[in-house]
Amino acid sequence: MEKKKLLEIKDLHTAFRIDGEYYDAVDGVDLDLYSDEVLAIVGESGCGKSTIATTVMGLHNMVYTKVSGEVIYNGENLLTYDEKKFTEIRGGEIGMIFQDPLASLNPLHRIGEQIEEALIYHTKLNKEERKKKAIELLDKVGIENPERCYRQFPHELSGGMRQRVIIAIALSCNPNVLIADEPTTALDVTIQAQILDLINKLRKEINAGIILITHDLGVVAQTADRVAVMYAGQLVEIAPVEELFNNPLHPYTRSLLNSVPQDDAVGEDLHVIQGMVPSLKNMPKTGCRFSSRIPWIPAEAHEEDPVLHEVSEGHFVRCTCYKTFYFPGEEVKE
Repeated sequence: MEKKKLLEIKDLHTAFRIDGEYYDAVDGVDLDLYSDEVLAIVGESGCGKSTIATTVMGLHNMVYTKVSGEVIYNGENLLTYDEKKFTEIRGGEIGMIFQDPLASLNPLHRIGEQIEEALIYHTKLNKEERKKKAIELLDKVGIENPERCYRQFPHELSGGMRQRVIIAIALSCNPNVLIADEPTTALDVTIQAQILDLINKLRKEINAGIILITHDLGVVAQTADRVAVMYAGQLVEIAPVEELFNNPLHPYTRSLLNSVPQDDAVGEDLHVIQGMVPSLKNMPKTGCRFSSRIPWIPAEAHEEDPVLHEVSEGHFVRCTCYKTFYFPGEEVKE
């Protein structure tokens, strides 16, 4: 069965105002999302992952932000929508799971009220039907006593239960697109696995496309179909998940994977990527943005204006430096 393209991001730029100047946190991103697909966006903190999500959801204060490009959904560019029109699809056709469930829930309202809020906006259910639907959603996301949870306040729930409530809210209107921003960051390993299994199960049920934003490569390997690796506001590699783990090419992707502790490397030093992601104000305008963190690679190995190259079907890599990259101590490629 051919998958339907749900979302098409074209040349997306999101810039924030700092001292009167605008700086791109997302710089020329192109991505597609398909039905029944988990597309993972990975990278270090500050690389622009969450900014893509909040831009797609229309959550930026445009007094301090400039957005350009296209986010095509149902044949229309969401970036041209006003707040009223965005509200019609936000939380309905496009849902979002936020990374901090305690901050995302209103501490003064019971769980049931908060789930029903989306149903009030996006459905024509009456009060009794909304309550029934809310309890069904709580049951669907694996909460053992949904009737009791319906009456509780956020502070009465554990972190894992609050995250399940956030997922229930995001799923309340059967969205076509679901954005999960670091959905397991604050959870212990056991609860993480349960939440990931839940997301995988639910995307099959509703045939949604999911954008999974994370810095955890273990989560990516377990959950994603395709992976987009992001660095300093740009996508540096896009590939199917197996291809990315078996044949990583961009120096940044290889460095990230090399930084993950391995079972067979007990006693060895953990690989550390030199330097830091440049700040928005110090972001290079030309050249390979990762070059300063791999100074042993000669300048001529980098493109002056790096672009994404398709090296095999569905596998894209930015800049030509991947052809000559090696880790210090390895044999230099000829």
